[in-house]
Amino acid sequence: MTLLDALAIGIGALTLTPAQTPAPAPRIEFEVATVRPVTATQAADGSVTLGLKMDGAQLRVGLPMRDLLSIAYRVKAYQIIAPEWVTSERFDINAKIPAGVSPEKMPEMLQSLLNDRFGIRLRREKKEMPVYALLIGKPPLRMRESVINPNELAPVAVAVTGTGSAAGVSVNLGNGSYYSFMGGKFEAKKFNADTIAVSLERYVDRPVMNLTDLKGTYDFEFTVTPEDNQTLMIRAAINAGVKLPPQALQLLDNGGNPLETAAEQLGLKLDSRRMPVEVIVIDQINKTPTEN
Repeated sequence: MTLLDALAIGIGALTLTPAQTPAPAPRIEFEVATVRPVTATQAADGSVTLGLKMDGAQLRVGLPMRDLLSIAYRVKAYQIIAPEWVTSERFDINAKIPAGVSPEKMPEMLQSLLNDRFGIRLRREKKEMPVYALLIGKPPLRMRESVINPNELAPVAVAVTGTGSAAGVSVNLGNGSYYSFMGGKFEAKKFNADTIAVSLERYVDRPVMNLTDLKGTYDFEFTVTPEDNQTLMIRAAINAGVKLPPQALQLLDNGGNPLETAAEQLGLKLDSRRMPVEVIVIDQINKTPTEN
């Protein structure tokens, strides 16, 4: 069982606060770019590593299509309604940002590239769906304010990598921010409230919306029982597009949501409710890109 798309936590941090929706922008393109479908390869321990690296004018990405769309349209993964294959099919992209164009425009350039190579047609709409609202729980807040190094505030390069296997998940967001979830212990460094919400929703069956109004950056950890750890790992595998045998899926029948109790360890709360969410509906997307 491979757990891959927790990497999207870092991608969200590179683009936009998830609740925001940018206005349409003028078309902007990479100077040159190659797109290649890839077959995921596993290490001897069954793990897979994916990532994004942006150094100067050069961008290198190896991610599932769903996460590429998430970056390009500055939305979270759950806001994308598309064919099932976008979760599992992965692509390597090497691209050069034109001189004089800010690297912050990378999502818009990626959007142009995906539209050209995959013939994307989409529409935006509002959809009411079940969510978990991340709220401040019973005091005190049991998360520590992170120690911030001033030299980490303006990185020259961006590098995000994630590795997942049946043993757990490890994600490095760069600049001292990371999380690992292994052996029933979730440990995170330098997470803001939006990033906490994104990380938790990878282990549940619905979006997690940050309604805490927390403004700080935090270090924290929580633990779960072996049984709850198994439930969360299965859920993460499903969210990553991994095909699991029926006997594994049956283990979710009585699993509930272990993160409700885990959030209480931090002085937070996950509240089940329904909310309107803006989604992007992909009406057309080719599975094979046009030639480079």
